[in-house]
Amino acid sequence: MLKGFKDFLMRGNVVDLAVAVIIGGAFGQVVNSLVGDVLTPLIGALGGAPDFSALKLGPVAIGKFINALVNFVVVAAAIYFLVVVPMQEVQKRLKEEVEAAPPPPPEPPEEVKLLREILQELRKKA
Repeated sequence: MLKGFKDFLMRGNVVDLAVAVIIGGAFGQVVNSLVGDVLTPLIGALGGAPDFSALKLGPVAIGKFINALVNFVVVAAAIYFLVVVPMQEVQKRLKEEVEAAPPPPPEPPEEVKLLREILQELRKKA
């Protein structure tokens, strides 16, 4: 039973998933710090206070929702412009390099392969 558990844990996809979760958590902290410590204060400096939590529409505290919405848009923009766009550019360059590489030579016909084998055998006997 322990061997089966060890085999399960050592499979590539389980290890890959664990690494992805850990890296994702660390990356999430970086993005949250970028948004909370850099971008939100910049937005606040440009447009006034970035905190809408005191805003109420009658008895409804809509300010917290607006804060969450603004935070979501800023996080999405940061991820898009700092991760997605550069990755698309890298993938585009790699694709262009692959397309620019000369194609491999075509495989010779079966007759040519047979003639080469016959030639090799004749050279061995000579």
